Formats: sequence, C-alpha cells, structure tokens
Amino acid sequence: MTLPFFRLIAVVLAMSGLAQAQLATSLRLSKTQYLSGEPIIATVTVTNHAGRDIVFQGEAQRPWLDFVITNTHGDSATPTGHSSFGALTISAGQTLSRQVDLSALFQLTDPGTYATTATVRMPGHDGETTTTNRVFLTVSPGRPYWTQKVGIGDRSGKTREFRVLNFSGDQKSQIYAQVLDGRSGLPIRTYSLGEALLLRKPSVTVDKNQRMHVLFLTSPDTWIHCQIDTDGQLANRAIHKSGPQGDPLLMTAPDGSVSVSNSILYDPKAAAAARAKFRKLSERPSITF
Repeated sequence: MTLPFFRLIAVVLAMSGLAQAQLATSLRLSKTQYLSGEPIIATVTVTNHAGRDIVFQGEAQRPWLDFVITNTHGDSATPTGHSSFGALTISAGQTLSRQVDLSALFQLTDPGTYATTATVRMPGHDGETTTTNRVFLTVSPGRPYWTQKVGIGDRSGKTREFRVLNFSGDQKSQIYAQVLDGRSGLPIRTYSLGEALLLRKPSVTVDKNQRMHVLFLTSPDTWIHCQIDTDGQLANRAIHKSGPQGDPLLMTAPDGSVSVSNSILYDPKAAAAARAKFRKLSERPSITF
C-alpha cells in the first residue's frame, strides 16, 4: 500500500472518533432491585460537545435513542413494540436528560439479573452512535401476602387478580399493590404503596365496587389506607392515626362498602398549618407591665 492510502485511513478513523466524541452519554437507574411488573425508570443523560445545536428527531423505525437489555445468559430481552421518544433539541454545550420506563419497552417480568446500555444516534441517515455505560438490575417475584380474583362488572368475562406483596429491594420494607390480568397472568400495574412496619400485619379486603382496600402500619402511630381499582389505579390514599381503643381496622358494612374504624383521620396540610400558626404565636414577644 502507498503512504497516501495509510493517510486516508488515518483521516477516516480520526473523523469517526471525532463524531463519536461529539456526545457524552450516561445511563442510571432509580434503583437496582425491582419487583416483577414494577416500572423500571432509566435516566439517559446527553451532553452536546458538537459545537452546534443538535435536534434529535423521533422516528419509530429509526429512533435516536435505543436500549439493549440482556440476561445473564446473554439473551436479549423481548421488545414489546416500537417506541418513539419524541424530538429533543440540545444546545451546544448543554446537558439534558430523558427518563424512560424500560418495563414499557421490554418484557422484563421474568425474575433474574439484567444488563442494559443505551445508544444515542446522531441526526442523519448515517448518524454515528454513542453507547452509554452498562448498568445492572435485578427483577424479583416478591412474596405475595394476599391474593384475590375478582370479576369486572362492565367487561363481560374479564377478570383481575389483586395482590399485596412485601418487598424490600434496595430500601426498607415496602407494601406493593399488583393487579394481574386474569387470563394471561401478566401484571397490569405494580407499584409501592409506601414503607411498612411489619410489626402489624396489613389488612386487605375488596369492596362492592371491586376495589381493593389495603391498611398498613407505616410508623408507630400512623396507618395508610389505599384503594386500588381493577385497572391498577390508586383511587384514594388516606392517612390515619391510631384511635383510643387500639389499632385501626378495616370494616365491611352489610352493603359491601368498606371503611376504616377506630382511627383519627389525619390531614398533613392541616397539621402543618396548625404548627405554623403555633410557631407564629410562640414567637411574639412577651409583654410585661
């Protein structure tokens, strides 16, 4: 080969390296331990070193952002469909982040450890790509504390399965609500209701409107009451303080309605306002005669 040919190769490699260096990218997760079916929120951060504004266009067939997720055997996670991440404009020298729910893009309900990276593609038909760091996450099935199958009154033949689970993960013990499709057994929604003190067992029941009620202890004298519908939506959340005659209780009336008894309903905003008013009064100077 001639010397000019080697110079041409060097120039091409240098230009390729320069293009890849135009972006600095990173990937992080909100935590590393997840319950099966729980949202897995990933944050992709991109810094523009191109010296000009960059406009990333959202295209379903060729998105500017992509993910690769593999299990411990090297098998790729199954995508659940194409996703468009929308357009994103990053000014020269600017750093922006985009949050993505990986559980909405891939089938990640099977327990196990997964590795994931994100790839950011520069605009243009032959846009260069930059790959982020690799992060790891673990999906666990959790421990079902309570389960109940229910029908859906306005959807003939369809059923749901309510579940309440205990899960620690990276943090303190938490109570999770999970709603499964009765036919496929796949999670519709899974999410934490809050930290729980397991000194008292959670109370769970279903009311006449097919809502799941969960009452659990979150601090020595504070209880959380949550209502979850058959679509997995949190319909209501209330805070209760222990009553004068022991622990709060879930009570089911003859008509099928459910309420909390032996408790004092607690309003955090009203309590904060009362404390602020008390501080203002206590700060007044004393008057002597």
